[in-house]
Amino acid sequence: MSAYVIVNIDVQDAELYEEYRAKVPAFIQKYGGEYLARGGNLVVMEGDWMPRRLVLFRFPDMASAQAMLDDPEYQPLKALRQRAARTQMVAVEGVP
Repeated sequence: MSAYVIVNIDVQDAELYEEYRAKVPAFIQKYGGEYLARGGNLVVMEGDWMPRRLVLFRFPDMASAQAMLDDPEYQPLKALRQRAARTQMVAVEGVP
């Protein structure tokens, strides 16, 4: 069952974040993930949640999404992202 990863990113250091953005797509693809939305125009339709930069991924399953985040080669990029931005991330399984 597909898993969707939703990320809200508040970039604090644009230069560092650009380095992260340039390198992370290879890891997403390695685990069968794909971008569905990547920082496009955002409209809050209800409530007071105001994401800064919203990114949406689809992975083949939850295990693939978790494996990408746990990949030892991804850890330096994860640390780079954490230095460059404040991040909130959730994953949800799709419907069968």
